[in-house]
Amino acid sequence: MKRLVIALGGNALGNNAEEQLELVKHTAKTIVDLSQEGYSVIVGHGNGPQVGMINLAMDFASNNGANTPSMPFAECGSMSQGYIGYHLQQAIKNELRRRKIKKNVATVVTQVVVDENDEAFKNLTKPVGMFYTKEDAIKISEEKGFTFVEDSGRGYRRVVASPQPQKIVELETIQELVDNGTIVITVGGGGIPVIEKEDETLEGVAAVIDKDKSSAKLAKDLDAEMLVILTAVDRVCINFNKPNQEELASINLEEASKYIDEGHFAKGSMLPKVEACVDFVQSSTNGKALITSLEKAKEALHGTTGTIICKTTEGFNTSEKLELNA
Repeated sequence: MKRLVIALGGNALGNNAEEQLELVKHTAKTIVDLSQEGYSVIVGHGNGPQVGMINLAMDFASNNGANTPSMPFAECGSMSQGYIGYHLQQAIKNELRRRKIKKNVATVVTQVVVDENDEAFKNLTKPVGMFYTKEDAIKISEEKGFTFVEDSGRGYRRVVASPQPQKIVELETIQELVDNGTIVITVGGGGIPVIEKEDETLEGVAAVIDKDKSSAKLAKDLDAEMLVILTAVDRVCINFNKPNQEELASINLEEASKYIDEGHFAKGSMLPKVEACVDFVQSSTNGKALITSLEKAKEALHGTTGTIICKTTEGFNTSEKLELNA
């Protein structure tokens, strides 16, 4: 059975628990559709809005008289993995039951090792948590050693590192579940970032790993046939939002690198998705990557929409290339 690693965007999961619980019902239908198409499905997801909400609540309670302890950022990430995973696995299981399909679903709280010497720890760029006044930011920085930056005139926010994923700690567990036919939800929010000490013990760190990069790492480690990144658009475009905007049905690695160098993909949105796909395809023997919307995922796997990224597009035919039922 072909393995398909899907990366869901955190923004597609809603802005609060109630909204998310409703939205994941639609997500579950797509995931079960793909499972019925004959794929072994492994799901990664973002957690930007969710971990921000948790971190904000914890910060506010800690600093405004609730007498609650400050919560480390790695623990906030694990909380987001738990509740997003709960919603996803419940919705997927309900959809499987509705279709009378007997299949297990499991969420794995996943740690991802990062290099403590990663340059990202010297250049903190990822804003997290609530806004503070300059005075409060200076006070907290002195007390806790946090780094703050001014954010678009709205106040000061803590920033953390965004390092590269090195190793998925629970990979063997994920592998066993996948081998047993389980739909697995893992590397939530890019994984809980941990560093590996000299004695091989693990220690959580304040950082955010890009979920597309962790999903690409997972796809490589599981030897998946395809990495699918689901986003807000049906296809990747060059000259986006310009009169000469062009949708891309397929691009090879050379073309992808050219478009990246020319600056066609925005740093905060499409660029990390394309880079993750390139990374996966480069390291895979026959793997392909697909970028499309959640709503069009099934159609994209049949070659009618979406952007396929592969080593070469010579003689390329989208519908033949996916070889869905091969």
